[in-house]
Amino acid sequence: MIIVLKNGADARKVDELKKGLKSKGLEIHESKGKDVTILGLIGDTSRITPEELLANEIVESAQRVKAPYKQASRSFHPKDTVISVKSVADANLGADIGDGKTCAIMAGPCSVETEEQIIEVAKAVKTSGARFLRGGAFKPRTSPYSFQGLGAEGLELLKIARKETGLPIVTELMAINQIPLFEDVDIIQIGARNMQNFDLLKEVGKLKNPILLKRGLSATVKEFLMSAEYIMASGNENVILCERGIRTFDNYTRNCLDLSIVPYLKKETHLPVIIDPSHACGIRWMVPTLAKAAVAVGADGLIIEVHNNPEKALCDGEQSLTPSQFDDLMKVLAKYAAVEGRNC
Repeated sequence: MIIVLKNGADARKVDELKKGLKSKGLEIHESKGKDVTILGLIGDTSRITPEELLANEIVESAQRVKAPYKQASRSFHPKDTVISVKSVADANLGADIGDGKTCAIMAGPCSVETEEQIIEVAKAVKTSGARFLRGGAFKPRTSPYSFQGLGAEGLELLKIARKETGLPIVTELMAINQIPLFEDVDIIQIGARNMQNFDLLKEVGKLKNPILLKRGLSATVKEFLMSAEYIMASGNENVILCERGIRTFDNYTRNCLDLSIVPYLKKETHLPVIIDPSHACGIRWMVPTLAKAAVAVGADGLIIEVHNNPEKALCDGEQSLTPSQFDDLMKVLAKYAAVEGRNC
């Protein structure tokens, strides 16, 4: 339920209203704007009616939130959520994701392979303008015989690359028992295959780290937002939504990139939305085109695979750009973003 307070409502009466609501076992999410204050009620509101609330002289309006995803809903939180991420290694590096001014670029290899590889790629993408270093330490693979990542060792190599370059790191968490290893990871990624691992979502909801949540291979938008709700309901409001392509009847590309989700989510939710063009198509030469389209449609950022030697990559080399190709793309993306008054 959402309560809109009258402009200039007496602070004492507001406190009394909030105390009364809390006494009914409700949690309150308060959103203060320049001209309006909104109280979002979390919990069982079945015993409260909008008419009952409207009887209070400080209440302008009261209504129930129809969407099942309460905290992720824009009606619950009208202003855009801006997630400010600063590097653990260098507080001057990072970006504000979702501020409408920046298209935050995350770039790096699908998998961390060696110290030399990840440092070389990190330096290259930083020079080209990337704000974050992405890289997989723990890798979910369709085949049990495929390279599964270096695990904890790969995570340490990412941290070495962060120390070398200052870039904040983005990497995937696959299981609850891995959480202690991720305490100082700048952005924790929950992959498509774990989008509905509700136990894992509830546990990362207890963390303070920003969570990059990828849409499941066959997930509807409602299911996607309900997964975000699991994280937020557990206490972590720093959720970044990532569209990475969904499975359809055709297979000319690895997945089908749903670009229409960006404007829809922008209207439906207050959370930042980014695009993963690499996993969406799985084909290197298509990545730049999809990346440009994502910026044009208003995505808050991109997560792009870059490898210093794609032909010898242990994972997803066919969809990885070379550092030179990534540099060329960044120059073009800067022009696309500039049309909307943004930096890229």
